[in-house]
Order: sequence, then structure tokens, then C-alpha cells
Amino acid sequence: MYREHKSLRIVETALISLSCISVVLYETDLWFILLSAAAAVAAFVVPSFFASGIPNGRLKRLSYGNCLLWAFPPSLILCIAAFVYMIAGKSYGAGLIVAYAVITLILLNLYFWTGIILVYVSSVQLGIDKRVIGLLCGMIPVANLIALNMIVRTTGREVKAESVKHWINEGRKGERICATKYPIVMVHGVFFRDIDHLNYWGRIPGELERNGARIFYGGQESAGDVKSCAAQLKETVESIVREEGCSKVNIIAHSKGGLDSRYAISMLGMAPYVASLTTINTPHRGCEFADYILSKAPSKLKETVAAAYNRGALVLGDKSPDFIAAVTDLTSAGTALLNEEMSVNDRVWDKIFTQSFGSKLNRAGNGKFPLNLSYNLVKYFDGNNDGLVGEKSFCWGSSFTFLTHEGKRGISHADMREYSGL
Repeated sequence: MYREHKSLRIVETALISLSCISVVLYETDLWFILLSAAAAVAAFVVPSFFASGIPNGRLKRLSYGNCLLWAFPPSLILCIAAFVYMIAGKSYGAGLIVAYAVITLILLNLYFWTGIILVYVSSVQLGIDKRVIGLLCGMIPVANLIALNMIVRTTGREVKAESVKHWINEGRKGERICATKYPIVMVHGVFFRDIDHLNYWGRIPGELERNGARIFYGGQESAGDVKSCAAQLKETVESIVREEGCSKVNIIAHSKGGLDSRYAISMLGMAPYVASLTTINTPHRGCEFADYILSKAPSKLKETVAAAYNRGALVLGDKSPDFIAAVTDLTSAGTALLNEEMSVNDRVWDKIFTQSFGSKLNRAGNGKFPLNLSYNLVKYFDGNNDGLVGEKSFCWGSSFTFLTHEGKRGISHADMREYSGL
């Protein structure tokens, strides 16, 4: 089991500090110089023992780097204090002061860059935004310490949460708590593909599979209108039913994937193959801000953006991407037309369990790019939102759950599909 040893962080700080300032305390005594060298080596060894029960190499590297970075600020403060003491004192020659400055600079850089490289290459939770902030603030006094604190806190929580979760899963492995009668088909949203190119669903599929679920993917194009994507989804589901020998599937759909799934079930005859449909942050009644953007944006701008995206989508595997068609189906006007068309077949849902989920981002700054930019625009038109879809658009099916969090962050559109919040 995972067990965190917080006291060892103090030991690590002491070792780094001792390796850097012993020249001040003991000047040129050989034994103390050897002690300083031993402390320098030990400072690289001790982080390996900071926590027991870390389950894999990635998290061990992340824990190691986190420990070095945690000890860096207090060690830096002590070293600066020692340097000031040397300059103010009269018993230290210029040569010794310069030697101390050079040795300290080398050692602190070794500890810092070892730590920062390890957390940058090992962390999942940092994300591009926090990595960029760390790089941009690296040379700005005070701001660099604030950024470092953010990185240390984030990676520390990641090590703890991932380790605890691993041992919980190990303890209940035999229970297969996520095993279902029918396989689960995960249907992605707009402007993304399934796991062939982008890890759309984050850690969710792995967690489900570790606890007994059978997972498949919708495989529809990233930028298609609802009707064409629904047709692709139907082909996928029929193939799964045929090849797996199951009579039905359970569908978990995020964002536009919920509209694709509803249309395939309501209008394309997929209902007999579906046991349940769960929609997550789906704009069932569209996004009013999307109506505004499409109506106000210059035609030339829309054509340029659409052409650029369509070219990228072709590289990722789309056969006939249509950016404008995909966005149009997500407007409030577009979903109104789809809902009206699908309403004639409401009886198909009588034998299918349905539920929906939505979430609320509490403020723009806590959303991942580009949700941090779109949040306020969506709020103006749609009210409370997840950075992309308004609260009033989420509810659909026999039950609805709206997820909120009292902290500053909230729960964004991306959090709901990536399982990225801790």
C-alpha cells in the first residue's frame, strides 16, 4: 500500500543545504569537505525512499523529481543567506566566496534540473498549460517560485492519487465491479478522433478495463455532421455485436457523440442493439454562443478556419471532414431541427435505459485551453457552463446529474472525458 513519508522532505532539504553551505560552516577542513560531498550524493539517493507503494516506474520518477523540487526553494533560501553571511563577514577571502558561489550554483542547478526534467517527462496532470507557465516564469523572480509551487503541488497530488487508486484496484480486482452484461462503446465528441491518434478519453478506458469492463470505440469522424457520424456509429455497433456475439451494447457518449448516438438510435434503426445510452456534457439543445459566432463571423474567416481544420482532419484519418456542418449541428438552431426530427420516434427509447450528466466550470482561468478562452463567451449567452456547453443544454433522458465542485476549479468539459481532475 502507498504510504507518504513527509518527514523525509525535511531530510532532503537538509542534505541539499548541507552539500551547498558546508564550505561556509567548515571552510577547508578535509573531513567536512568529504561530508559535503557525501551529502551531495545522498541528496540524489534519498528521494528514492520518499514513499513506499508507488506502483510503477513513471510514478516513481515523478515522485523522485517532485521531492527534489519540493526541497529546492528552502535550500535556495538557506544558500542565499549563507552567501550574504560570507560577504558580510571578514574571515572569508574573495577566492573562497567565489568558489562557494560556483559550487552552490552547480549543485542547485543539478538538483533543480534533474527534478524539473523528471516531472515534465513523467507527469500526466501538469498539462501543456502548466508546463508553459513553468517555462515562461522560470527566469522571473518570485513568479518562478509561484510556478514551481504549482508544479510541486500538482505532481505531488498526482503521485498520491494514482498510487492510492492503483492499490484500490488491486484490492478489488477479483470483484470486477465494472463488468457489464454488454460491452461498452465509448463515443467521442467533435474535432477529435478515438485512440488511434489522440487519447481522447484519458484514463477512463483503462480504469474501466482494469475493473472488468469490455471497451470499444465509436470510430466516427472528427468533423462530420450528426447524421453522417450517426451512420458511421451504427456500422461500428453492428460490427461489434456481430464479432463479439453479443446482442446489445452500452453506449457512453461525450459532447457531440451524444447527438450522434441519439440520431443513430432514433432514426437509423440502431435501437435493437442498444441496452443503455449515457450522455456526458452533450449539447442536447445546442450552444447559443455558436449561433452568434456563425452569424457574425465574416464568411472569409469561416472559410479559412474550416479549410485549415479540414486539412488537418484528413491527416488524422477523416475521409470527408466538414467543419462548418459539424459546428452548425451544435448550434441551438441546429439541435432544434435535429430534436424535432427525432421526436417522431420517441417510442424507441421505451426499452433503453437513458441518463445524462453535465458539469460546471467555476471560472475561466481554471479551464484547459481553449476552454479558458471560451468560458466567458459561453456564460454570456448560455449561463453556467463547462467552458463550452451551457447547463440548460445537458439534461436528457430518464435521469440527469449535474456535477459541481465548491473549489475554485470546478469541472470542465474536458475534465468529464479525461478524468483529469484530482
